[in-house]
Amino acid sequence: MLNKGERDGGTILVVCAERGGNRRLFERMPSAEGHREWRLSHAENAENSDEFNQYLMRRWAQDPDLWIVELDIANGERFIGLT
Repeated sequence: MLNKGERDGGTILVVCAERGGNRRLFERMPSAEGHREWRLSHAENAENSDEFNQYLMRRWAQDPDLWIVELDIANGERFIGLT
């Protein structure tokens, strides 16, 4: 699932997957120091992978300016600086 939101104000979620599975959802969140940093906000349950899609749909319903980007490659976290 990909979604493109408001160019200047939309929240960005990055889904990292490996061969379509083991999906992890990262988003930039404020830290205690006031910086914004990438954090794991949701992970796919292998026994109920549909729940992950439902979570994304709920997030999108709450924020139609949401950007959802999926990286289906090994170690996709490196593209958001988490390696």
